[in-house]
Amino acid sequence: MQDFTDVLVELERRVDEAESYLRIGQSREEATQLESKASSPGLWDNQEEARKVTSQLATLKDDIEHWERVRREVDDASALFELAREEDDDSLESEITLLIESVVGRLDEIELYALFSGEHDENDAVCELHSGAGGTDACDWAEMLLRMYLRWAEGKGFDVELHEATDGGEAGISSATFLVKGRFAFGFLQAERGVHRLVRISPFDSNARRHTAFASLSVVPFFEDVSDEVIIDDKELRIDTYRSSGAGGQHVNVTDSAVRITHLPTGVVVACQNERSQHQNKDRAMQMLAAKLAHRQRIERKEEMNALAGEQREVAWGSQIRSYVLHPYQQVKDLRSNLELGNPESVLDGNLDPLMEAFLQWQRSKKADS
Repeated sequence: MQDFTDVLVELERRVDEAESYLRIGQSREEATQLESKASSPGLWDNQEEARKVTSQLATLKDDIEHWERVRREVDDASALFELAREEDDDSLESEITLLIESVVGRLDEIELYALFSGEHDENDAVCELHSGAGGTDACDWAEMLLRMYLRWAEGKGFDVELHEATDGGEAGISSATFLVKGRFAFGFLQAERGVHRLVRISPFDSNARRHTAFASLSVVPFFEDVSDEVIIDDKELRIDTYRSSGAGGQHVNVTDSAVRITHLPTGVVVACQNERSQHQNKDRAMQMLAAKLAHRQRIERKEEMNALAGEQREVAWGSQIRSYVLHPYQQVKDLRSNLELGNPESVLDGNLDPLMEAFLQWQRSKKADS
């Protein structure tokens, strides 16, 4: 029988730490209060308040249930280990091992969430992809990144609304706007903000030469209701309607009602073409515009440009946050955390969690040093 004593002691320590940083005791009290509000007959008379209450309650319950599960599993593993030792029963070893593996996986997930400390990390995320230097390869690269983020979101169980995709001409896309909806979507995706560099043998070069292409991703937190934070004057808007035509028809529904809105004082542009009607597209575009303008105001008020919006750099040489090399060797390297991975195909299929976690660890260490 393997001696699990040290492993179980370490798991006990991690579970106790999780109880502390998740504020389980306080969360239980808050959940009880919110359940009382949620059961109030008049709650939905104010839909905004009702959504806020139910959302907060769901978040608290999620944290509590995650922690309680690992607490039970550690207790079960400890009890089984004691029983196995008392009865000298080696047959329980595999069951204990499986329980421990389950706890380790769940604790890893909980501890990852503990890295999120930003005010808006739990929000949904508005994302914009743009091709950069590299011509046709850059447009193809932008589409590869879009697929990567869609696959990642699907794996996380997040919902994605693809609002606009502009055809790249010969191949790929020149830009795309999409909304990722799920808890910590912004917290995760802030790790992807910046310029991404691809090195490969170009499929568009008849001489099969190696090419470098660039594309950038910008990410801002999304807010369902920002009416209290920003007022938009219709006179300051230019609203254009057009026929949408997604890249090869793969990404968006083709309609006659696509909407592009330009906020003239700031130059902020949003577009939506995936809803069923022009009215719905306009409403969604206005919501995204309000979120972006509110985001700008927060930056101006709090002077947190680097923390919330990220550094704006040219989408070309010397400005990338990450390099994806497919030739002459296989590697993905994040230039902030210095994490190197040897399987770029896995990353491009949406396996981004190791890179995101390394970024969050790097970000926390930077804050600790400052």
